[in-house]
Amino acid sequence: QVQLVESGGGWVQAGESLRLFCKGAECIFRRIAMRWYPQALGKQRELVATNTRAGSTNSADSVKGRFTISRDNAKNTVYLQMTSLKPEDTAEYYCNVNINYVNYWGQGTLVTVSS
Repeated sequence: QVQLVESGGGWVQAGESLRLFCKGAECIFRRIAMRWYPQALGKQRELVATNTRAGSTNSADSVKGRFTISRDNAKNTVYLQMTSLKPEDTAEYYCNVNINYVNYWGQGTLVTVSS
């Protein structure tokens, strides 16, 4: 069973920062890409950041320059550093891995940004 545990969400004002954490099993982190997907109320999950197995990163245009994904394989953790937060960033944020074409998700961590 693949387990991912997110944390770090909270309530902040626009312009502030948060750092999200996703912790998983060692066998996961050293071998595959990790991703972050926010899901706003009533909307589909949207990929915003990817950290590949080789350590390269990709970000959606909506968060470029504001969100940074990184990983620490020694701690089995992937991070999402979010800065200059906007009310439209409000969402449940999910960590994701895809193993043999099967998606696995954590329970999510809620980020609320007030204006």
